[in-house]
Amino acid sequence: MKSTLSNLKITQVICLRMQQKVKTACQKRSPRRSQMHQKVTTVCLKRSPRKKSNEETKSDDGSNTETQNEVNNTEDGGTEADDSEGNEAGQRDSEENSTEKKPDTDETETKSDENAGEDKDRETGNDQIDEKVDQKDDKESEKSSDGQANNQSSGELLPSGAQSELSNETSTQSSSWSTQAAESKNEKETQQSSNQQKGYNWKLCNVTAGPDYIPCLDNLQAIRSLRSTKHYEHRERHCPEEPPTCLVQLPEGYKRPIEWPTSREKGEFLTFPGGGTQFQHGALHYIDFVNESVPDIAWGKRTRVILDVGCGVASFGGYICRDGNKEASLSQAEFFDAVHCARCRVPWHIEGGKLLLELNRVLRPGGFFVWSATPVYQKLDEDVEIWQAMSELTKAMCWELVSVNKDALNGVGVATYRKPTSNDCYEKRSKQEPPLCKASDDPNAAWNLPLQACMHKVPVDSLERGSQWPEEWPARLDKTPYWMLSSQVGVYGKPAPEDFTADYEHWKRVVSNSYLNGIGLNWSSVRNAMDMRSVYGGFAAALKELNVWVMNVVTVDSPDTLPIIYERGLFGIYHDWCESFNTYPRSYDLLHADHLFSKVKKRCNLVAVFAEVDRILRPEGKLIVRDKIEIINELENMARSMHWEVSMTYSKDKEGLLCVQKSTWRPKESETITYAIA
Repeated sequence: MKSTLSNLKITQVICLRMQQKVKTACQKRSPRRSQMHQKVTTVCLKRSPRKKSNEETKSDDGSNTETQNEVNNTEDGGTEADDSEGNEAGQRDSEENSTEKKPDTDETETKSDENAGEDKDRETGNDQIDEKVDQKDDKESEKSSDGQANNQSSGELLPSGAQSELSNETSTQSSSWSTQAAESKNEKETQQSSNQQKGYNWKLCNVTAGPDYIPCLDNLQAIRSLRSTKHYEHRERHCPEEPPTCLVQLPEGYKRPIEWPTSREKGEFLTFPGGGTQFQHGALHYIDFVNESVPDIAWGKRTRVILDVGCGVASFGGYICRDGNKEASLSQAEFFDAVHCARCRVPWHIEGGKLLLELNRVLRPGGFFVWSATPVYQKLDEDVEIWQAMSELTKAMCWELVSVNKDALNGVGVATYRKPTSNDCYEKRSKQEPPLCKASDDPNAAWNLPLQACMHKVPVDSLERGSQWPEEWPARLDKTPYWMLSSQVGVYGKPAPEDFTADYEHWKRVVSNSYLNGIGLNWSSVRNAMDMRSVYGGFAAALKELNVWVMNVVTVDSPDTLPIIYERGLFGIYHDWCESFNTYPRSYDLLHADHLFSKVKKRCNLVAVFAEVDRILRPEGKLIVRDKIEIINELENMARSMHWEVSMTYSKDKEGLLCVQKSTWRPKESETITYAIA
């Protein structure tokens, strides 16, 4: 593979390093290629001291090159440090290696320990820090006759647009050249990283599930030890004590997925006409029938976030996206606008209605439960018995039966219930069954907790979450939730409404200036994306104009911002990345991780986490990581060891950006996972 620096005019580079060493790095891909390549790029592509405007940094055809896009993650609401000690260390390094003035105090806010332990990085604007870019193609900047970077190419490693977003950038020196102290320090760190780099001995997972392996669901040893499976205990999560570090095999004859929306209609061997057994005349007809039966449901406007229980081949969710909805097939979340169950065969009524009461917990006050199972429209003895039990239970829960209609074309009946918006009915019940939950019971707690057969009171205070219905879509996406108060401190240390707005503005800039154009990502091939460490859902919100489905993951050890994500009309789930994610392999086209790996590394094996990334990302899918530079280097080494293609690396002020593309490579040697063998 030709070196990406082969077109540079090395003879015009003036430096004190051995010329032969530079030539070797530029012309040959050696074991230290990554580190040396980055170092040479720093020397060869220094910026001109004069800052350029956005127009000046464009190429002749008006397009921006890959390195001319925003990758800044040190602005307001953009990043968080691993801990306060890391912040202090970074500040000392900055003070020792730069004569730059400190930013104003109000622009260097840090999150206190009281705010869920999340620290915000100190914002800096240091132009004297080594920067590096590693790109896969030959679009590197050529040197002009005076030895400075050519204005018509990617000479400016950080574009002027991003420079303006570095708060109070008031360097005391006009030069943009790096200091010798900084260069030497960087080289020492590079050498140390190279010396410490270890080889990764990847193996193929030998498991009964084969290419469909889900570690926390296919723990057959744990399932065999269960006392009973009558409550579907075998479908609960049973994660191994040590997550696997092997790689899941590819299906025989694996091919790249068909792009959306064609993929919704057909596959190579199977055809899904939007029907399945429930929607014989198509999901669109069924969806319209429900909307006509209950106009207040208003798919796509009033009803935006939907939980589909027993989704099958996801025809309902696939076609409801026609109206701009987002549909999730998950189990634990908070305040969905609607819950849908079509022939899902869930025994909602048993054991005091425990399962239906869980739906009551996650359903927004005033939200709908759309139930089109056979007990609604068939007259078999079993169906009649279930319908009677459900009628008694829903009445006791104060749910209003809004409509019961039968679609003559499909022969399917639909019952639609509505959750109350006040506690009046609860208080008037002659018999307190199902009972109200204890005041000490937290309705927001949902991670690995047993279900309870009780109901929580409906929030009625005007500033309490759930007391008001959100704005209609798409207004709710941009608007700060009414229950986020200025008296509350946001994740990044500002008053909550300001924090929310700053985060959204940050991700809009990042997506617009960098992700859409600057990292070589073909967005037409991206349908399923995941934000592995979402905060307010800003990344997903910034992609609103694209035909992209984004799963927002709120890590269980970070501030509980999932309700904010739902309030915006987005959706997501809680997760602990020290465990496997509940999805089939190769489910996502794009994974995005903002300062996730540096936090996860403190608690679990980073190799296992990266193996999980490989499991859920499809071949040719991309991973974008923003994190500490040492984490970026470690992940880059792992990616290269899996034969992934490194599209871009970038670093500034100890922060880095990495974009890599997964390959179809699989190891030859296998590892038997005993607990996953039948």
